[in-house]
Amino acid sequence: MEREVAEILLGIKAVTLRTDPPYTWSSGMLAPIYTDNRLLLSYPAERDTIVKCLAKAVEGGGTKADIIAGVATSGIPWAALLAARMEKPMIYVRAKEKGYGKDRLIEGVLKKGQRAVVIEDLISTGGSSVSAVNAVREAGGIADFCLAIFTYELKKASEAFSKAKCKFAALTNLSTLVQVASEMGYVTKDERDRILEWSKDPEGWGKKRLSP
Repeated sequence: MEREVAEILLGIKAVTLRTDPPYTWSSGMLAPIYTDNRLLLSYPAERDTIVKCLAKAVEGGGTKADIIAGVATSGIPWAALLAARMEKPMIYVRAKEKGYGKDRLIEGVLKKGQRAVVIEDLISTGGSSVSAVNAVREAGGIADFCLAIFTYELKKASEAFSKAKCKFAALTNLSTLVQVASEMGYVTKDERDRILEWSKDPEGWGKKRLSP
């Protein structure tokens, strides 16, 4: 599954790799990778494969799912597609309250004691995912598993989920994707090594490239 999903992401350029010059993220961080899994929504065959893989990961992971919870905004379509496939109810979790109307953080009906699988499209530092997990818990639900399409395998994410006492998984990860990219000729072996170096110390990697 990991290799198949990695090939899909690379094939439609949902994930692109570039070490020189690197990408600049909205946070200002320099990185050799940029991910836009929203592109998957425009490719029916690839989209269907991703949804099947998400369902397989939930059903085969020994995790009970009473309801599917999407993290706004990028996790919402995947949660909707997965919920439809699994015939489960769905909710989505906002980053913050609307500030008007009923001022809800969670949209949809979450019953007390329902076990939710939290769906993300990408896990970087894990911040938005853990916030969604906590929101479900505060609303009376149970959230102990988060599933994403792709993860950068950053230490910050592992620490965030560990602190929240929540398991997390992804259909594929940076290590697998970079290996596949190298085999398929998307990057050289030297570029592969530099990308993996970034994953171990993102901030330090960027600082080195800013140094004169």
